[in-house]
Amino acid sequence: MAAVDVQRQLGHDGRQMKLSGHVGFDSLPDQLVNKSVNKGFDFNILCIGETGIGKSTLMDSLFKTTFNSEPVSHQLPGVSVRANTYVDLQESNVGLRLTIVDTVGYGDQIDKTDSVQPLVEYIDSQFESYLQEELKIKRSLTSYHDTRIHACLYFIAPTGHSLKSLDLVCMKKLDSKVNIIPVVAKADTISKPELAQFKKKIMSELKENGVRVYQFPTDDETVAEMNAAMNSFMPFAVVGSREEIEVGGEMVRARVYPWGTVEVENENHCDFVKLREMLIRTNMEDLRETTHLNHFELYRKNRLKEMGFADSTADNRPVRLYDVIEEKKKNHMREMEAKEERMRQMFVDKVKQKEAELKKAEQDLHGKFDNLRKVHAEEKRKLDDRRRMLEEEINEFNRNKASVQAQQAQAERDMHQNTSPVLGRKKDRKK
Repeated sequence: MAAVDVQRQLGHDGRQMKLSGHVGFDSLPDQLVNKSVNKGFDFNILCIGETGIGKSTLMDSLFKTTFNSEPVSHQLPGVSVRANTYVDLQESNVGLRLTIVDTVGYGDQIDKTDSVQPLVEYIDSQFESYLQEELKIKRSLTSYHDTRIHACLYFIAPTGHSLKSLDLVCMKKLDSKVNIIPVVAKADTISKPELAQFKKKIMSELKENGVRVYQFPTDDETVAEMNAAMNSFMPFAVVGSREEIEVGGEMVRARVYPWGTVEVENENHCDFVKLREMLIRTNMEDLRETTHLNHFELYRKNRLKEMGFADSTADNRPVRLYDVIEEKKKNHMREMEAKEERMRQMFVDKVKQKEAELKKAEQDLHGKFDNLRKVHAEEKRKLDDRRRMLEEEINEFNRNKASVQAQQAQAERDMHQNTSPVLGRKKDRKK
């Protein structure tokens, strides 16, 4: 390096001090590179798409390896998230700790109301884990395994018509949390004219619904032109394959059909190479920085506000952690007192309500008792009247009976008197 002249003005008297020679701070970039290479890099990809749309196959094609991903059923009752971390990826002297997060059962349910919630909870949980590590007294961020999502590949079914409602709802909820890169999966199933119209339709619908997708940065002059051109290819139409065939004396990943062969890395067949260049080779670090500086900072700001932190007080004084904790404690005590008062008032209201109910029940019982007493008195009166009537009938019957018996006795006596002479004459004749 040529000699560097550094001039520094001291005070206002015009005196200058000249330093010459090699200072050595030009090695800072090399130091950062060596430190980063020794540490390794974390990169996490979230793949969102329906079951069987080709997420695992595309990941195998992107990194030219075979990840052991287990197939799943279409009959799952809900959506879940499955994360697989691969720590043995090595290229030259650079190590990459790659985490592929897959959505299991996404889009397979009839009722898709809660399909997006597990994804939001997973992304927020990774942000929360990193935030808790930052808030520790003894932090270890240099060795911390960063599991925050750096890139989200959203797989769109190649229908050729428009986006589904689930696609729009999901991307709308996630665009402020992750870098969304839409891709058209299995792009070899539709023709090129239909694919071009389909891509235009997708970008138009995303813009109309206010969905923000990741845009490759154009502020760096070295890649500005290329990134601007690649932004126009969104969404990328991709094809993945695990099979290798020989084409032109070379083994390439391809899909063989009766009518021909679709090469995965042939730019005339699909946008796979463009996606790989933009995602891995050119903009991987920008995806990591965007995740940390934009999405994580937004989550961090909201969480710290919820916890009561602020940059300054109302009178522009710095906020001390002790003051924040004391204020949170006071607010918590006020909330607990208010909650206790509400519970006490609720208890009093319940007691009053129960007393009113018991009083009303007692009045009802008294009313029923009075009614029963009246009914009993009426029934007793009717019974007494009935008994008197029966007694009168019995007395009348006894009188009639006595009269009849007297008449019968008189009749028998009369008959006996009349038959006595006849019986005497019969006895004399027999003698």
